[in-house]
Amino acid sequence: MNKVESIFLTNKQARQFILYKQGLLGNYKFAGKEGVLEFIRQAGCIQFDPIDICGKNAELVLQSRVRGFTKKMLYELLYEDRKLIDYFDKNLAIMEASDWPYFERFREENRKGGRGRDEVDDVAEEIKAIILEKGPVSSKDIGFNEKVDWYWNNTKLSRAALETLYFRGDLIVHHKNGTNKYYDLAENCFPEELLKAKDPFPDEIGHSKWRVLRRISSTGLIWNKPSSVWLGIWNFGSRERNLIFEELLKDNLIMEVSVEDCKDKFYCLSKDIEVIHEIQKDSKLKSRIELIAPLDNMTWDRNLIKALYDFEYTWEIYTPVVKRKYGHYVLPILMGDQFIGRTEVVADSGSKTLIVKNIWFEKKWKPTKQIYAELNRCYLRFMKFNEMESLQYPSDFTFLASDVQE
Repeated sequence: MNKVESIFLTNKQARQFILYKQGLLGNYKFAGKEGVLEFIRQAGCIQFDPIDICGKNAELVLQSRVRGFTKKMLYELLYEDRKLIDYFDKNLAIMEASDWPYFERFREENRKGGRGRDEVDDVAEEIKAIILEKGPVSSKDIGFNEKVDWYWNNTKLSRAALETLYFRGDLIVHHKNGTNKYYDLAENCFPEELLKAKDPFPDEIGHSKWRVLRRISSTGLIWNKPSSVWLGIWNFGSRERNLIFEELLKDNLIMEVSVEDCKDKFYCLSKDIEVIHEIQKDSKLKSRIELIAPLDNMTWDRNLIKALYDFEYTWEIYTPVVKRKYGHYVLPILMGDQFIGRTEVVADSGSKTLIVKNIWFEKKWKPTKQIYAELNRCYLRFMKFNEMESLQYPSDFTFLASDVQE
């Protein structure tokens, strides 16, 4: 690859590049189950969180990008098609099953140590024999109810053993029933050549370079600073990070990007230069309103979002109620290339109603009738995504949904 020189983007172009690459600006570039795979392949992983107020985090990431996405699609890709897998990347994540070899070093570390190791080792073969005989099991199916020292607090040996064997790669999540995970032997679900494939980057530098490229692809633009973007990458202090960035620049795998009114340099994949040229030629991309997941790939670095979008977002789910500024489970509202506000939405399965508890617009935004109409259409799509049958707004909301409802 020929060396690509540093380029300059206006603030608007930088925002648009991130969003266009993410599939959040212009016409939908991802569609259906194949679109799910395409986006995850580009992103490397999407972060998983089990909390389900109006869809789980991974589902929320996909519904904003993939035309026609349903929760069933993700479930099938994970637990029927086996094209995706749950494992650890940036915290607990969902990634392509073909990425299995790249995480062998994590499985090996879990074979060497971990809390409750001795107790788990004592029952590991017995548990695998139970699964071989009975098929997939959850922690409540196998006994072993004695308590062991675990990561957050003491837990049943059955849970500690299943999760440890999952960390080690002996087991995988076969399926889920609500929040209950059922584990099966890895060899029952994936081909031997995949499970025994060697780590493509056995040395630490090569592996770190691969993971940094993966995170840059996931976010679009990133800076060389401490960031939650790097969570899960081992031994990655400022010295190691600087070395990796120097190596990637020398290899022409990333390029430097200067952004209007930002003193810090940004970096993107060199192969994304064509996307940048598209943005520089034509900034009139179709605007959409989308509800963004709380742990969305594009918002992993909240300081970067503040710098480029002038939008501050904190996920307040773990904030004490009296200290919350907004609400329990609040989603940013993206319109075009700007965040115009945030909303708290609850999918009430009992009444089959999507309840919009509140909408907070940013001070610089005064919503027009057109914005309300487009926002209403966004909520209707969100209602369908959550398999709800009706949509309910706050009684004091500034318009009646019936005026604009399709």
